[in-house]
Amino acid sequence: MILAGVFFMIAMSLGGVAYSLWSASGRGTGTATAGTTRPVTLRDATPAATLYPGGATNVVLRATNPNGFVAHIGSISLDTSRGTSAIVADSAHSACATNALSYSVQTNGTAGWSVPAQANAVPGSLAISLPNALSMSAGAASACQGASFTVYLVAGS
Repeated sequence: MILAGVFFMIAMSLGGVAYSLWSASGRGTGTATAGTTRPVTLRDATPAATLYPGGATNVVLRATNPNGFVAHIGSISLDTSRGTSAIVADSAHSACATNALSYSVQTNGTAGWSVPAQANAVPGSLAISLPNALSMSAGAASACQGASFTVYLVAGS
């Protein structure tokens, strides 16, 4: 009986030690630095085929990602910060009224696009084709014949 009492006392003191070890509290500080996200670049946006009055064509471009993570583009639309229509005819066709051209915002069927991450200092890259994104109205001026167009686009989230 005395042995059982000693065993009980030892067990209780070890339990108290275990409890005090598991219920310890403390304080501290930590730091972290958030990285800077760099913008995805859209370049070389050009019509894929000859555009004619009443017709439409795909716009092809390349998206480049300088970040160390996959970047998601939710939509691609005209970059109106570049001008009223964000579509410019080449200098030899300055009489071509680009308001006869229209662009439809693209979302890749609402899925968007995933641009690969940069790897080994080489930015990730994705070729994108935007189906029937650029169209020309049936009433386009003759001054637009033979013109080359630059389409300024911007990626949205």
